Amino acid sequence: MKANKRIVVFLVVSVLGISFAYYAYQIVYTPNILVQMDSKLLVVDEKDNFKDLQAKLHKGRYVNDLISFSFLAKLTGYANQIKAGRYVLRSNMTNLEALRILRAGKQEPVKITFNNVRLVKDLAQRITRNLGMTPEEFEAAVVKFTMSNRNGFTKDNVLAMFIPNTYEVYYNISPDGLVNRMHEEYDRFWSAERVEKARKAGLTPMEVSILASIVQAESIRKSEAPVIASLYLNRLRKDIALQADPTLVFAVGDFSLKRVLNGHKEIDSPYNTYKYPGLPPGPINMPEIHSLDAVLNYTPTDYYYMCAKEDFSGEHNFTNSYEEHMRNAARYQKALTIEQKKGEALRRQQQ
Repeated sequence: MKANKRIVVFLVVSVLGISFAYYAYQIVYTPNILVQMDSKLLVVDEKDNFKDLQAKLHKGRYVNDLISFSFLAKLTGYANQIKAGRYVLRSNMTNLEALRILRAGKQEPVKITFNNVRLVKDLAQRITRNLGMTPEEFEAAVVKFTMSNRNGFTKDNVLAMFIPNTYEVYYNISPDGLVNRMHEEYDRFWSAERVEKARKAGLTPMEVSILASIVQAESIRKSEAPVIASLYLNRLRKDIALQADPTLVFAVGDFSLKRVLNGHKEIDSPYNTYKYPGLPPGPINMPEIHSLDAVLNYTPTDYYYMCAKEDFSGEHNFTNSYEEHMRNAARYQKALTIEQKKGEALRRQQQ
């Protein structure tokens, strides 16, 4: 009888042991993440605790068996040391594979792209879109950076520090960290070669950025940019007011403005380049790399004047003669008036 009891106990213990071993194997090594589904991003925020993570996993249908994942997470200590970030969980991962990524904080970098920006507040909306910070937090970090007066950046010119491109950062990068990263990219862009080209043009890197923003706003034709840059450099060297219409639009603050009027030229603003000579205190937009390089590699000319062509091609007539410039302007204004009248007539017909 005693022998039989021992056999029964042995069998029961063996079955339980095998069952536990099988269950442990299932928990650790059986695919449980996005089974027969595509890979998927999981965003863990700074404020998330383990219950928040469990809710995300359940709602997003990341796991087949949340209980087994939670059991292993607690067993490995991950439940008490969650790391914020943006992670890629791949199809048919095991609990162990997923937890190794999450515990180590092996994030998938976020690609941030920005261009065609006029104001820091607009940049803040765009640059933080897929990051773990708010636009307001980013703006505050930019203000903090300008207050430190590093490299002469101010609230008026700090937009020049952000070189339009695509960058990779981590989701949980801090606002200060992101601003510092952009400062590093700015320093990297301004190589010794580019700085030397700026010096030969009689400009500082910041002045190149400011002039490039004006050049960029003046024409949609990239091929014209080096010529426009030359024209404005000629005016700067002769201490002639730039009289750049895009700077007036910036001063007015109405970016839908299509036609600059004489009244606008009386606005008392440092961005009014009709009223104040030299460059404005900061860029009027975020100049693209091709615009910056257009200033650095300007085409030498003797031009001082430019006017949009009357065919509305987006191209310009350039000249060094004021009289010829006035004739070009008269043709353009006449064509513009005709187009406006046509538009008004069409609107009346449609009413």
